[in-house]
Amino acid sequence: MRATAHVLLMLGLLSGGTSRAAPAAPAAADSIPHLADRDRIRLAEVFRLADAVQDQVWPQWSSAPFAVLLVTPGIEFLVRHPAPDRDFTAGPFDSLLGSRVYWRRRVFPVTFQATFPAVGGVSTIVIGQAESSQPPQTSTRWVLTVMHEHFHQWQESRPGYYAAVDSLRLARGDTTGMWMLDFPFPYADSTIARGFEALCRRSARALRARGTAAFAGAYDSCDAARRSFWSHVSGDDARYMAFQLWKEGVARYTEYDVARTAATRYPPSVSYRGLADYTSFAVEAENALGRILDELSRLSLPKWQRTAVYPAGAAEALLLDERQPGWKVAYTRERFSIERLFPRDGR
Repeated sequence: MRATAHVLLMLGLLSGGTSRAAPAAPAAADSIPHLADRDRIRLAEVFRLADAVQDQVWPQWSSAPFAVLLVTPGIEFLVRHPAPDRDFTAGPFDSLLGSRVYWRRRVFPVTFQATFPAVGGVSTIVIGQAESSQPPQTSTRWVLTVMHEHFHQWQESRPGYYAAVDSLRLARGDTTGMWMLDFPFPYADSTIARGFEALCRRSARALRARGTAAFAGAYDSCDAARRSFWSHVSGDDARYMAFQLWKEGVARYTEYDVARTAATRYPPSVSYRGLADYTSFAVEAENALGRILDELSRLSLPKWQRTAVYPAGAAEALLLDERQPGWKVAYTRERFSIERLFPRDGR
């Protein structure tokens, strides 16, 4: 989730301001807003890609809901939702998307990218068009962003997820969910920041050394930095950081994992390849890994604060691929800690 500071507050307002009801009757054909062709093609490619690779990337990922609310400048279009709120109007069934398309006047910012129970209490991806992203995204980069959000739908659909989040006891009386963004983690503490940044730099070196004789030593150095960092974080701070790395960092990793899987196993559709801004999944896999490594090498915890967990958690997942094959089977069982998935003796 690339959430704005108001995402979860908006969730509370929306859930109080709308009610769940039977879907509205289809509107007259001449009054129905239509998805732009490029948006239909992109959404269709997301669903087609997911059908092809999601269960290869994560076990039982296809069991997650996949409702998407596309935010355009004037209209929001809802697809693959089982029971839209009554403020949505039903359009026709779209065979390309495998869904009836519902619509309403725009509520969310066009730059929005988040996943939460935005409509009818169902986990829904709320996302603007590729051109509205900050910065604007290519079609394939946007498709991977939607898959990032779809991974959050999978995380949150695992049995007992919400009870487990509550058991962290990090809300401190907050009932809006804003604590997930605003928790007062000591990002500016010099000891914690140095330890975190050292771990990130060593993670980057270890990842660059994969497949070479230098990897074992680079990994050992990284493992020592990991243990050192966690020795300086405790209590609520440790639980919050572990939760963010587990949730957001692994979602960033999943963007890359989807891209590298698709690069060798998934042929994009002809209509998708025909988009003017099309880039291949192989190119986007390389770009995604490059972004992770670049961010690890230059991030500052006091400046980046919560956003630092994205590349840091992605790096942990990539290192688990090397050191603990099969770790994904234990991922949801070891809530909410990537660190506990590493071999205990560092070997």
